[in-house]
Amino acid sequence: MSEARLALGRWGEEAAAAYLESQGMRILQRNLRTPVGEIDILARAGKFLVFAEVKTRRSDAFGAPQEAVGKTKQRQVVRAAQWYLGSGEGKGLQPRFDVLAVRPGPGGQAQVEHFIDAFGV
Repeated sequence: MSEARLALGRWGEEAAAAYLESQGMRILQRNLRTPVGEIDILARAGKFLVFAEVKTRRSDAFGAPQEAVGKTKQRQVVRAAQWYLGSGEGKGLQPRFDVLAVRPGPGGQAQVEHFIDAFGV
């Protein structure tokens, strides 16, 4: 993957994390690697343990960012979440799977679209 794409992804994840914090969520971990996949952002929102997948695009020329979270990606995120929960973390919290679509907006500011409970198990 090119350095430019990696930088865009990092920029998008930073914007998504800042957005979630502005919505009152507490970021617990970022880029959580498990043996079965990675969780971009793990956050706490009240009684919910939010497993957030972040997709960043420069434009919609190849589709909206959230469209990149298809069934295969959803299964990978769910497997990683199950592994995390199976390790004993997050007891008493309701798991939820959110998607955050990030695009550059006017003046280079990030535009974040938040899809709450975007998919399930």
